[in-house]
Amino acid sequence: MEGTPEGMEEMKTEKVIKCRDNKNKSDTSTLPLKSNMKYITATSDMADAIYNLLHTTIKTVYPKYYPKEVVDFFCHHHSKEHILDGIASGNMGVLMEGNVIVGTGCFNDNHITGVYVLPSHQKQGCGSYIINCLETEIAKKYDKAILDASLPAVCLYENRGYKTVGHGIYELENDVKLVYEIMEKRLKSN
Repeated sequence: MEGTPEGMEEMKTEKVIKCRDNKNKSDTSTLPLKSNMKYITATSDMADAIYNLLHTTIKTVYPKYYPKEVVDFFCHHHSKEHILDGIASGNMGVLMEGNVIVGTGCFNDNHITGVYVLPSHQKQGCGSYIINCLETEIAKKYDKAILDASLPAVCLYENRGYKTVGHGIYELENDVKLVYEIMEKRLKSN
C-alpha cells in the first residue's frame, strides 16, 4: 500500500473526529501517533482502499489463528457492499497516515462492529487510537460499548478494560465453527 490508494486522489472535505485520551496506561494507546496521522469519517470514495486494507489484514493475520473457512468467511463478510453500508451510516472512520488509510473502525449504536489496522502498523497504538475514537462517539448516547472480538483482538480489548460476557459460535462450511468473545466495557461511571 505505497503511494496513494485507488480512489483517494480526490478526497472530499474530511471530517476530523476528536478522540478522548485513554486513561488505561497499560495499553499501546499511550504511544504517540505519528504527527501526520488523523482519524476521519470515511467517505464513499475510500471504499476500495478500505476493502484492500480489510482483506490485506484478514489474509495476513487471521490464518495464524483460524482455518481457511473462517478466513474466507471474514473476507466474504467484508464485501464492498458491506463497506459502503458502513460508510453510509456515518459511523465508519479511517486512520490516515498522510494520504494512506492504515486503519479503520466502525460502530452501530453501542456495538463496535470492526477495528482493523494494516499489519505493518499494528503494535504501534493505531488500533487503540481507533477504539478511543469509537468509544468517544458511543459514549455520547450510551453507558457501555459492546463488541464481538476475534481471537487476534481479544488481548487488545482486555488491555483496554473490556470484559468477556459470553461466547458466540457461528457454524461455517465443512463443519468448521467460528468461536468468538462477546465483550463489553462501561464507558461512563454511574
